[in-house]
Amino acid sequence: MFARKSKKTAKIPYDKEKQKPVLKCSICTGEQVAGFQDISTGKIQEVMLVKDSRDLEEFRKLYELKDIRKVY
Repeated sequence: MFARKSKKTAKIPYDKEKQKPVLKCSICTGEQVAGFQDISTGKIQEVMLVKDSRDLEEFRKLYELKDIRKVY
């Protein structure tokens, strides 16, 4: 049908020593948002909505990540 539009996500700098990559997941709706969690405060800086595995892969490639922890 329709080709998926290529969207570029702006790379937001993050401090690897003070933040860790997380996938914030909603138990009720299943919505997932990729971002970075501050280690000392627990506050999450949301970067992008993850609709499918391609979005998650884009996030991993953009920030050169291997493991992303899920938080609920």
